[in-house]
Amino acid sequence: MSVDFLIIFIFVIASLLGFELINKVPTMLHTPLMSGSNAISGITVVGALICARAGESWLAQGMAFVAIVCATINVVGGYMVTDRMLAAFKRKEK
Repeated sequence: MSVDFLIIFIFVIASLLGFELINKVPTMLHTPLMSGSNAISGITVVGALICARAGESWLAQGMAFVAIVCATINVVGGYMVTDRMLAAFKRKEK
């Protein structure tokens, strides 16, 4: 089994698992779950950066780039949703 096949296999399994996991979460828990997953996505960005540097083939570096982009979108989106959620609970000044 080649390393490139293993990278693609892990990426596909992780994508399917993440999709199924998010679909099973009730609607009321999406916002707290997203704000809690920002730290995990930050770790994912660091790990993907390390993989991008260590990857020798163009496929490994391409998959690492996709991971960096997806994790960054998740971090930014999570903080935007969290900020909007916290703004909804602030008292309005008269």
